[in-house]
Amino acid sequence: MRIISGKYKGKRISAPKKLPVRPTTDMAKESLFNILNNLYYFDAISVLDLFAGTGNISYEFASRGTENIYAVDAHFACVKFINQTANELDFPINSFKSDVFKFLEKTTLKTDVIFADPPYDFEVNQFLKIADLVFERELLNEEGVLIIEHSKHTDLSQHPKLSYEKRYGGSVFSFFDF
Repeated sequence: MRIISGKYKGKRISAPKKLPVRPTTDMAKESLFNILNNLYYFDAISVLDLFAGTGNISYEFASRGTENIYAVDAHFACVKFINQTANELDFPINSFKSDVFKFLEKTTLKTDVIFADPPYDFEVNQFLKIADLVFERELLNEEGVLIIEHSKHTDLSQHPKLSYEKRYGGSVFSFFDF
């Protein structure tokens, strides 16, 4: 994986092969950040990265100047890798080892962008539960957005907060907002 833009543009980060992850592809990540670049000033927002895995998305935000980044993953080795990389690159990433659903049920954290990249084999109701919890618990700031990455075979169109979707190969980014 590599950082697309910002302070560490072009930097390659190699995650241990044993991590149970499927990082967002560089092409899809670049497209996502082109969309976000038109919506936000990265140095003025806060981000919650759910199912953070290798930290790929968190690093991209940090490289672009985001100061308040929170990464959540249930796997100890993923959180350890995120912490190591954040320390090496002096990135302001606060990581939490937690089940994402339990985290969403308990947190009082409000952010501008929530990015969730759950396992593609989740049932549709599990994807929708992420959106439901974010909006029920009012975890987005005004003008905030929830982005859920999922397979092109997963249909989230029935959720009332779904705003639009962008497809990149076999991946889809679903954008939810007020």
